[in-house]
Amino acid sequence: MRLNPAQITCDTTRVTVVGSGNVGSALAQRLVEKNIANVVLLDIVEGRPQGLALDLIQARGIEGHDRQIIGTNDYADTAGSQVIVITAGLPRKPGMSRDDLMLTNGKIVLDVANRAIAHSPDAIFIVVTNPLDQMTHLTWRATGLPVHQVMGMAGVLDSARFQAFIAMELGVSTSDIHATVLGSHGDLMVPLPRYTTVNGIPITELMDAAAIERLVQRTRRGGAEIVDLMKTASAFYAPASSTCAMVECILYNQPRILPVTTYLQGEYGLKDMFAGVPCRLSCRGIDSVFELSLTDAELNALHESAHASQNGIDRLEQLLADYQLT
Repeated sequence: MRLNPAQITCDTTRVTVVGSGNVGSALAQRLVEKNIANVVLLDIVEGRPQGLALDLIQARGIEGHDRQIIGTNDYADTAGSQVIVITAGLPRKPGMSRDDLMLTNGKIVLDVANRAIAHSPDAIFIVVTNPLDQMTHLTWRATGLPVHQVMGMAGVLDSARFQAFIAMELGVSTSDIHATVLGSHGDLMVPLPRYTTVNGIPITELMDAAAIERLVQRTRRGGAEIVDLMKTASAFYAPASSTCAMVECILYNQPRILPVTTYLQGEYGLKDMFAGVPCRLSCRGIDSVFELSLTDAELNALHESAHASQNGIDRLEQLLADYQLT
């Protein structure tokens, strides 16, 4: 029997994207069109992931790649994934905070994590679903994976937003800007102007304090601003690009220092909690956590951000216990 050439590939790299909404479908497109990995796009809605996969397949000739794209409702099709990205969950609506979503999305993420890990026990998990810090904690607890294999996409996106606003303010290329944002993915995130530079020059030397504070506040509301404008949807292009950057450095073992949500075990004076800090990412996931030298004000802001996220963890632990009893 002759094999269909379309079914033959020497590259078995597989990324599963759970959730075929705006973020998930945009991420799938990024991954295949940048020729990073074969993609399994999974959703509970019958026909949607299959249709999106077929649409992306039909674009392969134009985009110049032969990556496999599978749309499915069956977790068995995700088996052997090196990376699993969780985007499934309800999006925010105008006036809704990330915390409003915690218990609803917690149930979704808990189910996804348990079903995905059963088919890909060695996978690295990247969580995108909001509220980000709490969903990352729940994924770690549900999968039982080592902490270096579970992370949240937060600081990469928040830093990209800070970067964009600085470029707009100064009228310079974003490629010259390196921004750093720590803490939770929400209103208490901690942009660090001292560690944010334009071609090596700290922005504290290029803008006055009032302009910097205005950009910091806009960064904190970066997602909410888009929700307010779009009314019935939230951001998806920038979150997809941020997640794609993380997947790429993991799969290609191109170590990068990126701000991601990780489990802290004493770093920055924070213990047994998830927070966004600079980490070295590689093929094993999170290699190490970098501790920046922070001022008292910066450290206090990071602690406030981390502890605010931690406040919802007890309710999630009860959700986990209830799930395991059923």
